[in-house]
Amino acid sequence: MITIEFLGPIAQESITIEASSLRDVAKFLQQDSKLSSWLDSLAIAINDKLTDNLDAPLNDGDRVSLLPPVCGG
Repeated sequence: MITIEFLGPIAQESITIEASSLRDVAKFLQQDSKLSSWLDSLAIAINDKLTDNLDAPLNDGDRVSLLPPVCGG
């Protein structure tokens, strides 16, 4: 099981799912219309390390963080 945490304005509670890669996570999130709208603009971290590889493997206990874009000044 891996934990998916949603940061910033996504305003979603963390969830736990079975997934062996980030591609599995993306497929799961695409099923939720509220979450799927964020998918094209997110930065993704596995255990606090940024990645853009959807084929990145996930292990039991991993934490996937979804970080929406932010503006600052």
